[in-house]
Amino acid sequence: MNIDESILERIEEVEHVWIEMPDGTRLSARLFLPRDADARPVPALLEYLPYRKRDFMRARDEPMHRWFAGHGYASVRVDVRGSGDSEGILEDEYSEQELADADRVIAWIAAQPWCDGGVGMMGISWGGFNALQVAARRPPALKAIITLCSSDDRYADDAHYMGGCLLNENIQWGTFLTLYSALPPDPRVVGEDRWRDMWRARLDAVRPFPAVWMQHQARDAYWRRGSVCEDYGAIEIPVYAVGGWADGYTNAIPRLMANLTGPKKALIGPWAHNYPQDGRPGPAIGFLQEAKRWWDRWLKGHENGIMDEPAVRVWLQDSVAPAPQHETWPGRWVAEPAWPTPEPLVFHLNAEHLDAEPRPPVELSVASPQGIGMRAGEWCGFGADGDMPRDQRPDDGGSLVFDSDPLSEPLELLGAPVVELDLKSDRPVAMLVARLCEVAADGASLRLSYGLLNLTHRDGHGEPKPLAPGTWYRVRLALNDMAHRLPAGHRVRLALSTTYWPIAWPAPEKATLTFRTGGSTLALPVRPARSEDQHLAPFETPASAPGGAVRGLTARQFRRKVEIDLASNEMVYSLQSDGGELDGATLARIDAVDLDVGFSHLKRFRIIETDPLSAQAEFSQRVLLRRDDGWRVRVTLSTRLTSTAEMFQFSGELSAFEGDDEIATRHWTTAIPRLLV
Repeated sequence: MNIDESILERIEEVEHVWIEMPDGTRLSARLFLPRDADARPVPALLEYLPYRKRDFMRARDEPMHRWFAGHGYASVRVDVRGSGDSEGILEDEYSEQELADADRVIAWIAAQPWCDGGVGMMGISWGGFNALQVAARRPPALKAIITLCSSDDRYADDAHYMGGCLLNENIQWGTFLTLYSALPPDPRVVGEDRWRDMWRARLDAVRPFPAVWMQHQARDAYWRRGSVCEDYGAIEIPVYAVGGWADGYTNAIPRLMANLTGPKKALIGPWAHNYPQDGRPGPAIGFLQEAKRWWDRWLKGHENGIMDEPAVRVWLQDSVAPAPQHETWPGRWVAEPAWPTPEPLVFHLNAEHLDAEPRPPVELSVASPQGIGMRAGEWCGFGADGDMPRDQRPDDGGSLVFDSDPLSEPLELLGAPVVELDLKSDRPVAMLVARLCEVAADGASLRLSYGLLNLTHRDGHGEPKPLAPGTWYRVRLALNDMAHRLPAGHRVRLALSTTYWPIAWPAPEKATLTFRTGGSTLALPVRPARSEDQHLAPFETPASAPGGAVRGLTARQFRRKVEIDLASNEMVYSLQSDGGELDGATLARIDAVDLDVGFSHLKRFRIIETDPLSAQAEFSQRVLLRRDDGWRVRVTLSTRLTSTAEMFQFSGELSAFEGDDEIATRHWTTAIPRLLV
């Protein structure tokens, strides 16, 4: 990482400024400006998030936003209404109020004396989502966006549902957002006389978001609102879509490239859920320089050739041994003029084998143990140790497996593998899980892609229909997009199972799926060799501006484990991350704002291998904010999800403390009918 210390001499920062909304609510913004911007106005960049710019995201924000300011852009970081130091209430993800506020924020930025009237919007995850959604609203001053690790489809391709299956990420992410929505603003920003009233208003309004989202188990109007796939034509400005193969949000990029009609580019690296200049697994790239080229073209009008380069650039991953984490994933950059239409290599599923030609059909059945999926890693990786898929052989053992012969030559894939299966179920609700793996000569099984399908959603997510037990269906399932090179001598493996815990909540009954071979197929997206790959210009080395001092006060403890009770067959997957006892010592100190911050997180998933109704998901999170002047607040939140065959049962408890005094407690116990999930 090249850190340019001289940037600090070329910029000025405004720690806090209010942006007033039409209803009088004020949003808190932090500004990073070139020193001469008042005399020589520049374009502006907006990042708009609920993730507390003043404390928890400060160390991430400063190197990036300072770098942009040091290279000729006003960079603006805004807390969404009801989060951080902004007034109001955080209602939900991507609410109409949030998006209307964004329109006003962009207009305010464009009218400032340091802005030349042009605005770009950039963000990762939440910020990538709302960048797309705001672009679809067409605020006049918004000229281009960069969307990273985001989605165009809030139902089918987000943290809540996958293939109509309920993701456990729904409760994990929802618990985190509920906790964040209950944190107070900083008294030194909003005023010693106001912060407590603002905090109490947030606590009075806090919602248990996991339960909110579980009220919508099919693709209804709730999810369609804010899903830009409903009308790609609404986005007319240039879009740069960026993602990573280790992230949970990559599948939207091919759809955006296929359906957007304006200027567009795509970049997919090996990274998890992080900005590419900090990308893990590596290699990280000089993404800030790449972003500047994009902004220079669309905000400053520089004909710098970025749009003459290939529209799609991806990291084609090489084979590696399965591991909990990879510092660098070997491979090479490849490019395409558009998202490619693959040349499918079709395998027929024969009697537990993949062949080029079908053989006489046979019927094969599988009813997987409920613990299949314990080696899956995280649904959305962040580059932390242990969040990558492990060797898949233990999960393969509980699946119906089809292997190819050893490859006679290397095979390069780019796109989404697709399975088409003739199947029947013995239960009206069942889950289909398909994993594509590469099997090395020593038997190690590396997961390349996977897909889930709630079979009641076989004809679409809008109106699920129960299966008729014993009836044959033709089912199509597209797995996650991927880019991978399999070497000669390795095998292709397709593994089919009926559960994937703890990625997804199990079906209400243990189902047996029966597959008819011969006509069932696996189509792999083959990428032909392109000589242009040899002439791609390399990305620059990652660059950054200096960040502020954040001092660790306790060593971070991070523990991830799987336990099996050999008497009961219960499997427990747990992850604990903390900085020690929060009441005694915190994780870090932020000197610039005289603040200690602490966070702890525990998640635990339980299931008995023979009983889907034994599934339990439990979360516990705590946040501490503390100053030497005696200001000290703490918020704790615990949530739990279980189910019967008919109902989901969600419970939660939130407590808020000022000093040692508990000032608020919220309890939720909610039964939510299962709607063919």
